[in-house]
Amino acid sequence: MKKILGLVASLTVISGVCAAVLAYVNSVTAEPIKATAAANEQKAVKAVMPAGVASVEASGEFFIGKSADGKIAGYAAKGADAGGYGGDIVLMVGFLPDGKTVEAYKALVATETPGLGMKLSTPEFAGQFNGKNGSSLSVKKDGGEIEAITSATITSRAVCRAIADAQKKLPAAK
Repeated sequence: MKKILGLVASLTVISGVCAAVLAYVNSVTAEPIKATAAANEQKAVKAVMPAGVASVEASGEFFIGKSADGKIAGYAAKGADAGGYGGDIVLMVGFLPDGKTVEAYKALVATETPGLGMKLSTPEFAGQFNGKNGSSLSVKKDGGEIEAITSATITSRAVCRAIADAQKKLPAAK
């Protein structure tokens, strides 16, 4: 019985020390992780905005890109879909000033299959969305005009839905 109590006490101490170390590491790394995520989001916003955007301002769920003369030159919004093959797909999507036409997108979160689903960021796949209405996108297998990534139709459908989700957040969609 003494031996079992000794083992329980040892494991309790070890677990307590490990928990304390993990809590400390979390407290030290939480802010840098948040700062990096915010910086990556800002880079993505700038990357998906149409040409001619001189400044970007946040407006709730979306970003407004303005030209040098103060006119709206485009929008960007974050869109998500939980139906990717590897889980959530989160995109930053840029739209033209009409708030409907897709300019470009950049993946913020995607854990799709390497070599297949991760092709969602390639220019060959992503370029298909440029100039199209974000709310009416679907893959060819579903009667749409987007050529799905070979062997990654689930990912392709999730990208279409994430773009539609982003568009719903814009003022033109409300």
